[in-house]
Amino acid sequence: MACPFFVPTEIVNDGSWPHPSRLPLGAGWAGNCGASGRELTPSETQVRELCNLGYASGCAHLPLQRDWDAIRFSVAHVRQDQITISFVCELAHGPVENGKLTFDLASESWVNLHTDPRVSRLASSFLQAYRTRQTSLLV
Repeated sequence: MACPFFVPTEIVNDGSWPHPSRLPLGAGWAGNCGASGRELTPSETQVRELCNLGYASGCAHLPLQRDWDAIRFSVAHVRQDQITISFVCELAHGPVENGKLTFDLASESWVNLHTDPRVSRLASSFLQAYRTRQTSLLV
């Protein structure tokens, strides 16, 4: 359930996350905060405890009025040519929106993206972490 305002920039593979694949974006991520409308660089502690996990009510940057508190992702379906990602946007610990996004492996592009760039950005990060894990299992 990553924070919807989180802007992931790179996967953190430093061994500091006990179970990184269980994290909302499939890995621990470094990144920025886009809650204010411009990207700010939060502290490492904020990124680990708030941005990566969502429901960041203790975050000073979180707007009082917002569409969602967190966004969940999971792999819904894997085919030879496509990966479908399910998402659920939550507010006050309840679902307010859900859907599926499909990524075409041949063209390396999304077949459909959410209209909100925050969902699309986080889905891309989740997919990147998923594909990185799958690749490492093959080696």
